[in-house]
Amino acid sequence: MRVNELKQLLRKNDCYFYREGSRHEIWKSQKTGKKFEVPRHGTQEVPIGTLKSIKERAGIE
Repeated sequence: MRVNELKQLLRKNDCYFYREGSRHEIWKSQKTGKKFEVPRHGTQEVPIGTLKSIKERAGIE
């Protein structure tokens, strides 16, 4: 999954952009109340472990 696709998925699941980090964007989930980092490079593939961690913190199965 590419970063752009991940961001669309996050928006559909009640997550929103919270602030800019030094190297990543910080997003927040309204479901879980947790903050997490999302890479900035929109066309790159997200590593599987990173994707799994982001989905877990966002409350997405």
